[in-house]
Amino acid sequence: MIRELFGKKIGMTRIFRENGKVIPVSVLEIAKCYVTQIKRVENEGYNALQIGFQPKKEKRINKPMAGHFKKAGKGGFSFLREIKVDDIESFEIGQEIGSDIFDVGDLINARGITKGMGFAGVVKRWGFSGGNKTHGSRSHKIPGSIGACATPSRVMKGKKLPGRMGNEFKTVKNLEVVDILKERDLILIKGGVPGSKGNFLELKLNKKKS
Repeated sequence: MIRELFGKKIGMTRIFRENGKVIPVSVLEIAKCYVTQIKRVENEGYNALQIGFQPKKEKRINKPMAGHFKKAGKGGFSFLREIKVDDIESFEIGQEIGSDIFDVGDLINARGITKGMGFAGVVKRWGFSGGNKTHGSRSHKIPGSIGACATPSRVMKGKKLPGRMGNEFKTVKNLEVVDILKERDLILIKGGVPGSKGNFLELKLNKKKS
């Protein structure tokens, strides 16, 4: 059984439950995923499937990767990922994997790169309150004292300071699959997922609907 799949964030919207309750949902496109390589213990030392996602123009693929993709016969791909499966023998190179591995009510984990915010201070990055806003204060958004006196007379590792914000991998766990539109390869997930529109996401099944 495959427990992991890949998709692209289309955006967010809202839907109405049968009881009239409105819930926000993320719309994800589960585009065509194909098996590009089967890795076995005898050759690579472990069992796994290499999955290709999102077609790529032939002129943008170098010769080694073009030869690798040729075995699957499905063209080139922009993304390659490996997933573990229970039975490696039940798959073949070029096989298509779709959104049918998920069911409505399943709980999944979504992993992707968050939006990049650039360089940010401690107020925006960590939620610091900052200094006084009036009475002649000239320290509105400084972090305050970061030292540790004579012992150990250095800034401790992990101190919350200004720096680059966002643009890092984050995982949002236990998101409910609200609906699946198989004819359009779309799934609706309750809540938000990392990244902006068009962001690549790894979707991993956490718990099947009981």
